[in-house]
Amino acid sequence: MNDHPLWQALGRHWKWIALRGIAAVLFGVLAIAWPGIALTVLVIVWGAYAFVDGVFTLIAAASMRESQRPIWPLWLVGALGVLAGLVAFFWPALTALGLLMLIAGWALATGVLQIVAAFRLRRSLANEWWLGLSGALSVLFGVLMIANPGAGAVAVVWVIGAYALFFGVLLILLALRLRKTSTFDA
Repeated sequence: MNDHPLWQALGRHWKWIALRGIAAVLFGVLAIAWPGIALTVLVIVWGAYAFVDGVFTLIAAASMRESQRPIWPLWLVGALGVLAGLVAFFWPALTALGLLMLIAGWALATGVLQIVAAFRLRRSLANEWWLGLSGALSVLFGVLMIANPGAGAVAVVWVIGAYALFFGVLLILLALRLRKTSTFDA
């Protein structure tokens, strides 16, 4: 059932997915714990998270080159994360609307690409819905951010924190599933 080459490659490199999840959970906890932080600090903290997430994703993609499977979604998600992080670092005085649209666009792109990956793995992966669910959560979050950009700053920070927590937990659960499969198949 789990003999798909991409699943095996993901299983061998499950730690990078776990690190993405841990980074998301840490960001979420910080955002919820300090909802009154200044927008500039939020931009920088989110930028650090997006950059680290992008780097981990690019490392995972580079590590899986030998799988002979298309891994372009990982390359694209990683590049978008690094780019979003750099934009946040170099222009931290973005307006609240600009920040919301930046995060919303990143969440939409990440979500769509994760849903695509889940569909591609559905025949060879028993619990691909973890990946699909994290993608759907990202898409929903992005749509909500675009539909209601005028929300209060504290509410926005809490929503961003909650999104990061749920997204991170789902990635950690996926990583644990990958580790279990990798250990079992080894």
